[in-house]
Amino acid sequence: MTQGRILVADDDSAIRTVLNQALSRSGYDVRLTSNAGTLWRWINEGDGDLVITDVVMPDENAFDLLPRIKRIRPDLPIVVMSAQNTFMTAIRASEKGAYEYLPKPFDLKELISIVGRALSEPRREQRVGDDDEGGENIPLVGRSPAMQDIYRVLARLMHTDLTVLISGESGTGKELVARALHDYGKRRNGPFVAINMAAIPRDLIESELFGHEKGSFTGAQTRSVGRFEQAESGTLFLDEIGDMPMDAQTRLLRVLQQGEYTTVGGRTPIKTDVRIVAATNKDLRQLIDQGLFREDLFFRLNVVPIRLPPLRERTEDIGDLVRHFFLQASREGLPAKQIDAAALEALRRYRWPGNIRELENLIRRLAALCPDEVINKEHIEAELERPFAEPLPEPAQESESLTVAVERHLAKYFSQFGDELPPAGLYQRILREIEQPLITAALAATRGNQIRAADLLGLNRNTLRKKIRDLEIQVYRGMR
Repeated sequence: MTQGRILVADDDSAIRTVLNQALSRSGYDVRLTSNAGTLWRWINEGDGDLVITDVVMPDENAFDLLPRIKRIRPDLPIVVMSAQNTFMTAIRASEKGAYEYLPKPFDLKELISIVGRALSEPRREQRVGDDDEGGENIPLVGRSPAMQDIYRVLARLMHTDLTVLISGESGTGKELVARALHDYGKRRNGPFVAINMAAIPRDLIESELFGHEKGSFTGAQTRSVGRFEQAESGTLFLDEIGDMPMDAQTRLLRVLQQGEYTTVGGRTPIKTDVRIVAATNKDLRQLIDQGLFREDLFFRLNVVPIRLPPLRERTEDIGDLVRHFFLQASREGLPAKQIDAAALEALRRYRWPGNIRELENLIRRLAALCPDEVINKEHIEAELERPFAEPLPEPAQESESLTVAVERHLAKYFSQFGDELPPAGLYQRILREIEQPLITAALAATRGNQIRAADLLGLNRNTLRKKIRDLEIQVYRGMR
């Protein structure tokens, strides 16, 4: 007895053969077709327990067929395959009601696993979207395996309100992912509000997030609306969450736990209905070990983690990104440019410390300043200031004492002023620079225990507390 009837539609005979063999070996009865018309007839007749179809068929696009299938057989799982491995393909597959999206080429073991899961679990509710592809304004670019994994995760998240934590180096596109989650998700009709924790003075963060009442502090002349209130029914994007002070972390945790907050100086709780998307370029687990980030807040934010790969891990996407940025530049009035193969190879060999933001800036600079229509290898090398568009490795540093390291730092510091002297007060500035990391390291080693840290440093406990206050060091007694 078979495990179910699988309907396969693909105009590539080789793919049909491979799928037929793999599915048959797994115990499924398989029917094959090369066109959408036959597939529709089978489904309309009630045949099949699951459908596997390519997007582009000779007679009809599968995205046009899926809504009709959903109207007559809403519980029929449909797995969509496509060689057009873009973010919008994954999103459209989800919007049209597909159970799963697989980019070509796909892994047969993964496909068999998806088929088994789809036939064994209760059918989840799918929302059928409209027919707007949003084609030219694709927010995310790239067809690399790393990006395909991200597209599939994002597609699954579009119809949820799950909290998302996006991690990645600076310039990898964390805000673009957050905006995509909003613009193509269930809260698209609400506001998208972004706040950068690293750009706000520490004493103003709570007021920025939650708002304040008139007279709640010096200078509060009127009531101010906070970002939570601004983002009501929409998405609140908390960028650089690792820079949030500990007291603000405590208030944010309370909001996530209770679903309400009070303004600074206010007494009446305010219910909130926002989706939280956070982002960081720091290792939050390391900050937890150092007593600088609350572990309980981390677990509240890290419901769905998404790691954005640095550009050096997805160099196969550089060609698509370059063409995308040149097209954007030409739409903004800059001269249209092309790039040759040698120039692209030079770009792929570069390490991109600034990631996609660095690449975008380079392309805009070339579009604006390069007199030639075709960008070649020489143009790239001149811009990147590397003979072969690859940075030189850092010279190996032998182990050195703290004294030698400080002397080297001071020599470099004094050289910046040439024949002049640095500003007065150097002694206190240097002591402050050394004190802060020293005390922070001692607190991290003692897990925030100030008595043990004072003993480790050889300081009086009250002296240590005063230094912690004066240096504005955040202390959190957390577990490693």
